[in-house]
Amino acid sequence: MDRIKERLASLRAEADQNAERAEAAEAKNKQYEQQLLEKEQDTLSLNRRLAVLEEEVEKAEGKIQESKVALDAASSTSMTSEGLSRKVQLLEEELDAAEKNVKDTVEKLRQVDVKAEHFERQLQRAEQERDAWEKKYEEAEDKLRKSKAELDDLVQSMGSL
Repeated sequence: MDRIKERLASLRAEADQNAERAEAAEAKNKQYEQQLLEKEQDTLSLNRRLAVLEEEVEKAEGKIQESKVALDAASSTSMTSEGLSRKVQLLEEELDAAEKNVKDTVEKLRQVDVKAEHFERQLQRAEQERDAWEKKYEEAEDKLRKSKAELDDLVQSMGSL
């Protein structure tokens, strides 16, 4: 009888441990989901920033074209070519800065994508681990029910003696 009680206590402890592990896995899963959501938000933010920078590049290219047209027109007017050349140079510098920003943003976006994939893989592993723990937990519960049934049968058979 003591052996059965010890076995029952052992099964209960094992079930409690499995439940704690399942809860820990679920908490870790939630944490990964939160991190993934944050990374997705970062990606969206970087995509918006990339779109803004691309618009700036287009505007800068438009200004350069306008400056080139103005430079061509300046040769027939009284404007000095030196002032227009300086303006073109400044616009080209702005274009270079905008292109550098776009390049940096694209690189950051790529890094965020890599991190998002990494977190997705971690999330999948955590979900698989959680599923395994849930399966072990269910098996432990089945063992516990069977042990209880055996114990009840034993108690009944001992009571009938």
